[in-house]
Amino acid sequence: MLESVMIELSGGFLQTIKIFFFTLLGALPIGLIISFGSMSRFKPLKAVVKTIVWVVRGTPLMLQLLIIYYGPGLILNNNVWGGGSDGRLIAVLVAFIINYSCYFSEIYRGGIESISRGQYEAGQVLGMTKSQIFFKIVLLQVVKRIVPPMSNEIITLVKDTSLARIIAVYELIWAGQVFIKSAGIIWPLFFTGVFYLAFSGILTLLFGFIEKKLSYFQ
Repeated sequence: MLESVMIELSGGFLQTIKIFFFTLLGALPIGLIISFGSMSRFKPLKAVVKTIVWVVRGTPLMLQLLIIYYGPGLILNNNVWGGGSDGRLIAVLVAFIINYSCYFSEIYRGGIESISRGQYEAGQVLGMTKSQIFFKIVLLQVVKRIVPPMSNEIITLVKDTSLARIIAVYELIWAGQVFIKSAGIIWPLFFTGVFYLAFSGILTLLFGFIEKKLSYFQ
């Protein structure tokens, strides 16, 4: 029984890692782009971006999952995701990327705005372009300052992947819950907690290492 449980949980965990990895792959760069929009001097763009971020951050991720997956079919009579597991997974990734992009954008914005104007002016005095100032002077300092809040959000993402089951996407919690119905046992669910704790522990150590490497910005 233990072997079959571990095989099932391993399959669910791989799907959890897939959701986690592809969400980060999309949300990290998109969040940076959104942060530029929220800091734009063009007020209509700034207002639109800030409104979207406010709505996304102010509503539950579960609600966003349901709307993104079922919305096109119910509102437009066009189920753009299809009925298969791949379509449901794509819908999950879209919802997660939108949600976490908005959260990451606020972290980026806070980090960028925390850099003093004097450093921008120093770069201009040296004859650097705006892009050179950002990438060579500002960006590394921003990374140092956003690592702690970003690590918190990323570890939260590990746990939020369990919400994928709301639209029938197989993941770690679902893999553990299967045994309640099929075998009448609950202990596999405790093993799912071990998987989450181990994954979160590895990420905690990784971010601790990154913070030490960036400690030269004091």
